[in-house]
Amino acid sequence: MNAILKSEHHASTGGGATVVTLPLAADVPLAATPVRKPAPVVRGAQPFARAVKAVLPPLVGIAFVVLVWQLIATRNETFPSPLATLQEALKLFADPFYHNSPNDQGIGWNVLASLKRVAVGFGLAALVGIPLGFIIGRVRFVSGMFGPIISLLKPVSPLAWLPIGLLVFKSADPAAIWSIFICSIWPMIINTAVGVQRVPQDYMNVARVLNLSEWKILTKILLPSALPYILTGVRLAIGTAWLVIVAAEMLTGGVGIGFWVWDEWNNLNVANIIIAIVVIGVVGLLLEQALVALARALTHEQVAN
Repeated sequence: MNAILKSEHHASTGGGATVVTLPLAADVPLAATPVRKPAPVVRGAQPFARAVKAVLPPLVGIAFVVLVWQLIATRNETFPSPLATLQEALKLFADPFYHNSPNDQGIGWNVLASLKRVAVGFGLAALVGIPLGFIIGRVRFVSGMFGPIISLLKPVSPLAWLPIGLLVFKSADPAAIWSIFICSIWPMIINTAVGVQRVPQDYMNVARVLNLSEWKILTKILLPSALPYILTGVRLAIGTAWLVIVAAEMLTGGVGIGFWVWDEWNNLNVANIIIAIVVIGVVGLLLEQALVALARALTHEQVAN
């Protein structure tokens, strides 16, 4: 290994002098730098990691709920354990569409009866609420006329309207549909009106310049611009309608998932009540996800156009 500094002593008659010579770059050997090879990329590792991150938290949450459930069942003998509820669910869903009598039907028929009422009440609310929302958002006088009424009636509990429905329609089934209608209409009216009012003013100025008819303004400008707000109101309305039908059926009786829950409570069958709660949650989740998919499809087409 060469020295970094070299000293040469030269003798002379007048005295000695020390000359320090710095080595050239070529004289100093460079240390060998190890070259790190890139880590091999395992194909499929990242999607697997993402899948684990997406699935693991819900599984941990479900495990936590089951653990708390088991602890409650251990301390309370009348409360069914998760295993006992699962066994009862397997028996229940082995034949969900049996029909012995009007008051003794499978859970499948009860869910379908509730969905039918929701469909009728929700559909009527959409037929009335969305056009009324367009009028309120478009005409200032109508907005001022209906604004106080909506603000007054919107906070009222939907079940408070049930006695009015029973008094007017003299029947439990139309009264339940009336309760769904009255609770579903407010989100549609409000969100549609807000969507119409938030249409950019530049669009309306262009419509005036082009002398477009009111129908073309509605179909070409207002409806496409307000569509995301309308779909948001529809999503809020369907969730509220599904909540209301369960409570309304508990009070009115007949066939339906709400009445089925109340009937199982009268029979002290807590396991079936827990199963019904899960079924109600799953059906509500599927309804909301279906509307989310519809909203994405419609708004995507609108952006693409």
